[in-house]
Amino acid sequence: MTATKNRTTALVGRLLRQHVSPLQLAGFVLANFFGMLIVTLAFQFYRDIAPIFSGEDNFLHANYLVVNKRIGTGTTLSGRTPTFDADELDDLQNQPFISEVGHFTNTTYDVHAQMGIDGQSLLSTDLYFESVPDNYIDIDTKAWQYHPDEDSVPIILPRVYINMYNFGFAHNKALPKISEGVLSMIDVNIRVNGEQGERRFTGKVVGFSKRLNTILVPQTFMDWSNENFGTSDPQPPTRVILKVDNPTDERLATYLEENQYEEETDNLDAEKTSYFLRVVLTLVIAVGLLIAAMSFYMLMLSIYLLVQKNAEKLRNLLLIGYTPSAVAQPYQLLAIALNVVVLLLAILMVALVRPHYMNVITALFPNLDDGTLLPAITIGVVLCLVVCLLNVAVIKCKIRQVWKEGRVTKE
Repeated sequence: MTATKNRTTALVGRLLRQHVSPLQLAGFVLANFFGMLIVTLAFQFYRDIAPIFSGEDNFLHANYLVVNKRIGTGTTLSGRTPTFDADELDDLQNQPFISEVGHFTNTTYDVHAQMGIDGQSLLSTDLYFESVPDNYIDIDTKAWQYHPDEDSVPIILPRVYINMYNFGFAHNKALPKISEGVLSMIDVNIRVNGEQGERRFTGKVVGFSKRLNTILVPQTFMDWSNENFGTSDPQPPTRVILKVDNPTDERLATYLEENQYEEETDNLDAEKTSYFLRVVLTLVIAVGLLIAAMSFYMLMLSIYLLVQKNAEKLRNLLLIGYTPSAVAQPYQLLAIALNVVVLLLAILMVALVRPHYMNVITALFPNLDDGTLLPAITIGVVLCLVVCLLNVAVIKCKIRQVWKEGRVTKE
């Protein structure tokens, strides 16, 4: 059976070589290559740069917005305070596009911190801590806890601190740059001083945030330290954190503008930019798929012409007992081989092009993950598999049609 199948494949292969048009196959490969390249490169590019615009943060979800009152000459003259009172917090909570409202808690005592990198002093200054309810922080609960008998306090630093070190201090002092993953190199010595005494702590950096321009500590530490070192009078919040269903909701933007509130890190603009980017790349991918569809049609037309030229010989093979599947196999193998060649060429081209734009991106955003070629490979393999299955099915249908025509002619 296997020998018969091999003889059929060899016989039909010889028929193919007699009438195959290299130009037609080259045209298919070229067109399919461009379609595949556009789809894979666009998808890879989107996955590479999406983290820049998505507004995602390791510790703050994308649908959380940090909002404060707009401060300026107008607000100063009008006597408007930068804090949120109870009525304003209730009004925020009653908005249909806002799911939850949390507020930042500030220290009511003095804080002095000395920061360094691997033993090199970087910053020594007075500052303050802030905290938000723990449910707003996406981090391991065990790593974000504080007990009063401990001298180590988990903290989240603004990402600008590591940028300041890498592009300022490290560059001028010829020191090695560090990534966010090397947290053990960061030394933070903290001294708190209030009405009820003084105490020293060691800051344990658990991560960085690009959307919080403050040093964040656990709510448990904030409550305990304010009670033991600060004043007893609660301070109204100057910033609130909002959980929204859709950060790009126009009602949200209008509400913030009407009340002279502003979102600290321009996350709304980032979401709109990300949406626009997705629309543009969707159109680009659609063009690539259209080109791939046209190349699929071109290949099918070429194979139809080959089958039509060899129709009489193929009918004879079918009439003497060869199955339609055996006769169709060489054509199917040809289509699959061409599609695999196109896939490999497209992935190779993406691998050659990607380092050029990634060099520019990483120069502008050094903390961006380099990523891998997996998105391009995945979408390429899926597209290639779909096209191959369609090729196999269409070719089999065409050979069955020739077989049925031969049987009708014989009768």
